[in-house]
Amino acid sequence: MNSTDPRHFDLAVVGAGILGLAHAFAAVKRGLRVAVFERTGTPMGASIRNFGMGLVTGQPPGIMLDLARESRALWLYLAARANFSAREAGSLLFARTQAEHEVLQEFMVVRARQHEYRVSLLQGDKLAALYNGRFGHHLSALHGTEDLQLYSREAMPALVAYLHSQGVHFRFNTLVHGAGGGHLSSTAGEFRAERVIVCSGHDYQTLFADRLQPMNLKQCRLQMLRVKAIDTPPLALTHAVLTGLSCTHYGAFSDLPSARAVDAEIEATAPLLNRHGIHLLVSPTPYQELIVGDSHYYGTDSPPFNNEEIDQLLIDLAEHTLATRVQVLERWQGVYGSKGPGPFSALKIDEHTSAVLMHTGIGMSVGLGLGERVVQALLEGTALPG
Repeated sequence: MNSTDPRHFDLAVVGAGILGLAHAFAAVKRGLRVAVFERTGTPMGASIRNFGMGLVTGQPPGIMLDLARESRALWLYLAARANFSAREAGSLLFARTQAEHEVLQEFMVVRARQHEYRVSLLQGDKLAALYNGRFGHHLSALHGTEDLQLYSREAMPALVAYLHSQGVHFRFNTLVHGAGGGHLSSTAGEFRAERVIVCSGHDYQTLFADRLQPMNLKQCRLQMLRVKAIDTPPLALTHAVLTGLSCTHYGAFSDLPSARAVDAEIEATAPLLNRHGIHLLVSPTPYQELIVGDSHYYGTDSPPFNNEEIDQLLIDLAEHTLATRVQVLERWQGVYGSKGPGPFSALKIDEHTSAVLMHTGIGMSVGLGLGERVVQALLEGTALPG
């Protein structure tokens, strides 16, 4: 191919979310000529609306845990070069009840040892020493030392700028409405590529609708908040925070026998949490603020109307867990693709074209590793991961 042809590339990526950028990074570092097409003027989807957590501890054993660990190493590599924040304080998952504590104990005895999760269970004096005793109203805390915190709304643009400096060609405000056989049709005209990877997030209509429709894919809509602690002295949180509610959500815990008691406890004492799919996550930003969420609504579309009851439940959970009052600075809706045949799909569309989709909200946690594996498989002619 002509290496200077502005409409012909080794790899064209459709979508500038974390999955699209992951594939672009994996390709450009191998010397390929790469273009990324994005319909908006900057990444605006799931990849900037999230907590920015690179969560290793919550991933189930197997490929997802492996991808999270691979992604962690890549995030640290990129943060040092692209100049964005990637904090390594880890996470604290607090057990508020005996049922939640028993899940953490079972996880430590069974899963953490077998799969070498880098965690410790804090109780007694160790729990009391956290933040000058602020969290003494909990029974225990699981400290996950591998978990990262990224400030997505800064990390994503910084990653775009870094990839541009490495030679990736970006075409923002460009909708790709046709792809196949090494050709792309877009609002900026026609392009060619030896390989095309489509990372279209929760858009299941624009490209390959005939392949995606039988998968019965859904969208997940979340309610999210940015807050600041307003008590004196202020809470200077450096860890990401979760509670035992997450033990029914993340695969590292949810299939443990003890997790069933937590689910039953939630249904008996706080059924609204189950009804709205709420489990608490708190991620501190680099600016002494906190991102708080989230709820889960699944459907073929994402209704635009926020439910104030959900926001208040999240605020109450955060204030109790953190033992501080908070003031809301910002509210928004997150959205991601969900309810697929597994946590992700890597589909071969034709000899030149593939599609890679996440079906869970952990793209920031595993996306960089997945992009690395997909590009390697395409170049080597081996099976796509799955």
